[in-house]
Amino acid sequence: MEPLELDKQQLILKEYGKNIQRLVDHITAIEDKDKRTQSAYTAIEIIKQLNPSMKQENDQKLWDDLYIMSDFKLEVDSPFPMPEKELLGKKPLPIGYPTSEIKFKHYGRNIEKLIEGAIKLEDDEEQEAAIIFIGQLMRSFHSTWNRENFDDAIILDDIKTLSKGKLHIDLEKVKENGLFESNTHRDFKVPIQEEKRTSKNKRSNHSNNNKRRSNGGHNKKRRN
Repeated sequence: MEPLELDKQQLILKEYGKNIQRLVDHITAIEDKDKRTQSAYTAIEIIKQLNPSMKQENDQKLWDDLYIMSDFKLEVDSPFPMPEKELLGKKPLPIGYPTSEIKFKHYGRNIEKLIEGAIKLEDDEEQEAAIIFIGQLMRSFHSTWNRENFDDAIILDDIKTLSKGKLHIDLEKVKENGLFESNTHRDFKVPIQEEKRTSKNKRSNHSNNNKRRSNGGHNKKRRN
């Protein structure tokens, strides 16, 4: 009977268990390459059957684990190349975090990035649409910190500060159309369209009234 300490030393990837590890050791020791390759494919299928959650894993990961369990000694015709042993256990590169301070913490850094993107827009209408969208987000973020009513001028001042004066929209236009309201459609032609729609309705109503009047002159008298 093999001592337990030996089993622990041979167990390279603990999540697969010692039986799979012994199977990989056996496959690695097969002299005939074709039989070794066929056995490796069988081992992949056995791993998938024993671990149903691994069926969703990328096959390349399973083959990489097979190579790792063989201590990179397995020579087979696999669909994926053997990974480099030097990469195993290599520490990933550190993630670079922004070091600059957030001007308004209740808005977050994403608002600052959106403003930076809006500044780069050359088309005036696109830039104005971006300002309105940013203003709606800032208003919703601001309301989570301060539930009291506040003026849209606060949002515009914050946009001006964050954009260093490069983004601007008329305050009266914002207030009149409620552009910073979250349910406002971000189309600046909406008021014009509504005006056209209103005038169209007036024309249709006027024509209907004329029809009624014209029809009224030809009404037949009721017979007794």
